[in-house]
Order: sequence, then C-alpha cells, then structure tokens
Amino acid sequence: MKKTDKQKRAEQKPEKVGIKKQEPNELGFAIGKENYMYLIIGFVIIIIGFLLMIGGGSDDPNVFSEEVFSWRRITLAPIVVLFGFVFEIWAIMKKPKNIEEAI
Repeated sequence: MKKTDKQKRAEQKPEKVGIKKQEPNELGFAIGKENYMYLIIGFVIIIIGFLLMIGGGSDDPNVFSEEVFSWRRITLAPIVVLFGFVFEIWAIMKKPKNIEEAI
C-alpha cells in the first residue's frame, strides 16, 4: 500500500519555528557586553559606599569617639550603597541595543 501525502506529513516530526540552533562553540550570554560594563560600574559604586563607612573608631578602647556618627557614615555612605544596588538592578534589566549582542 502506498502512503498518501497526508500520511507522510503526519509521520514527519514538526519543525520548531523561531528557535535558533546554537552552535556548540558559541557562548550564549544572558546579557550583553555593555551590561557587564554597567555591572562593574555598579560594583565600584557599592565599594565606594562601603569605603565611605570606614573609620571613626578610637585608638584607645576606653575613649568613645563621636566621629562614628558623622554625616558621611550615617547618611551619605548608605545612600551611595543603595544607589549602587539600584544601578546593578538597572544594569541587569537594561535591554541591549543589538539583540545579537546578548546572544
């Protein structure tokens, strides 16, 4: 018995439409090169914020230093660290200019 065209098509595996085959030697990163640069910048901002928190201690453990409560350590440094984390989230979520850049 000869198979009809309909039966032949039913036996064939359906092709996946819209899925790009990735070559084994290609590395597919989730985000692009530009995003990684922004991530590095955000990391540096966070480090700067933590560096602003350093200090204010006393050399003598019996003497209390009021420098611990300076505006730089209590207000500025946490704001810089928070900005760094927000910048990191933005850097991850930012869509690359070229879609091929992220692939």
